[in-house]
Amino acid sequence: MSDLIVVAFDDEKTGFDLRDALVKLQKEYLLEMEDVVVVTKGTDGKVVLHQAVNLTATGAAGGALWGTLIGLLFLNPLLGAAAGAGAGALSGYLTDIGINDNVMKEIGSSLPNGGSAVCVLVRKVTGDKVLAGLEAFKHKGRVVQTSLSKEQEDKLKAFVGTDAAAPSA
Repeated sequence: MSDLIVVAFDDEKTGFDLRDALVKLQKEYLLEMEDVVVVTKGTDGKVVLHQAVNLTATGAAGGALWGTLIGLLFLNPLLGAAAGAGAGALSGYLTDIGINDNVMKEIGSSLPNGGSAVCVLVRKVTGDKVLAGLEAFKHKGRVVQTSLSKEQEDKLKAFVGTDAAAPSA
């Protein structure tokens, strides 16, 4: 079972820096993430989701490859590539894996303008080593939402939290 953790910051840069640090910890096998997304709210109030993987582009690339191969069978690889890319892009656009986009947009709307939140779906974690690896983010944000146990959530809030009130999610 995966746990959802959402940490908010008053600026965009810290959110992207945290995502980069989490990816680095995953490469060191200290953390296994199912999904990680940075949600930003611009100075104009517009909420943007920065997904780790662009499913539309991935679907288009895969569809173009398969379309070309199928097109070769019918002696028209260009038409096959175009049709495959379109079908793959549509499939990727309609696919939502990991954290629900509507939930993240709702969290983003509660952020202050210019703020960010990192939404992480964690499968496995080596807690003490991950917290040591995230020392640079200590007391810089606030925990907005988790599915952790009360004890784990309190420990995370003590590590990440600032005295500022957390926005409601």
